[in-house]
Amino acid sequence: MSLLNPGYHYDGDDGSSEAGAGGGLLFAAVARGTTILAKQALAAGNFVEVTEQVLARITPENAKMSLSQGAYMFHYASEDRLVYFCVTPDTFERSRAFLFLADVKQRFVQRYGRRALTALPYAMNSEFAHTLAQLMTRYSALGAGSATASDSVGGGQNRPSIERTEQMDRVQQQVSELQGIMVRNIDSLATRGERIELLVDKADELAGSSIQFSSASRRVARRYWWRNAKVTIALVIAVILILYFIVSAACGGLDWPCTRKK
Repeated sequence: MSLLNPGYHYDGDDGSSEAGAGGGLLFAAVARGTTILAKQALAAGNFVEVTEQVLARITPENAKMSLSQGAYMFHYASEDRLVYFCVTPDTFERSRAFLFLADVKQRFVQRYGRRALTALPYAMNSEFAHTLAQLMTRYSALGAGSATASDSVGGGQNRPSIERTEQMDRVQQQVSELQGIMVRNIDSLATRGERIELLVDKADELAGSSIQFSSASRRVARRYWWRNAKVTIALVIAVILILYFIVSAACGGLDWPCTRKK
């Protein structure tokens, strides 16, 4: 199973265009079951296709797991019917990946709450994709001794040292939890005769890829919006017609003779 070398490109607000040149987060998504609510990619590849295949095989109970495929790792944390998912190179620290997912979960739940349990596909993408991109860039660049990504995104570089201590405790707790998180080969999720294969484009083919991904994301979201809008309009028309026929039957005919003056 051959995979191409990854390339990274994101023109973030922090002025950084490289999401971890040494190998950072490639893709992230938040989903409910197989319904993707928000996503972001910092490289070109068939991430959505692979993500949908993996999501279809994730059990509904709360769990954390890492899946391996060649030079790539798929990490996810599922909780309260929502799945927080990311793709990284296999050289990316698992502790950082799950800290990233925990940060994504905290921000997503805080912003949307229970709305996510009934939201339409990509309903949060226009707002939350940018947050994902910021967090991906910062966690990719996060190294030992640096400020936490949460501080960087939230503008809290000057927070009291006690908060930094709490963040370090959180990191240590996450590292301890990793011992109980399984690592499986992604092929173990595939049904017989099926292939789940991630293809990531080479860096020299990524000129303008961030713009292309942004445009593609908007097109997908717009397509889903129009589809849902058409369904809503059809339902409204159907209700109006049903009410018209009910009133007509009660009034003695389609031309409503009961309303005429005698």
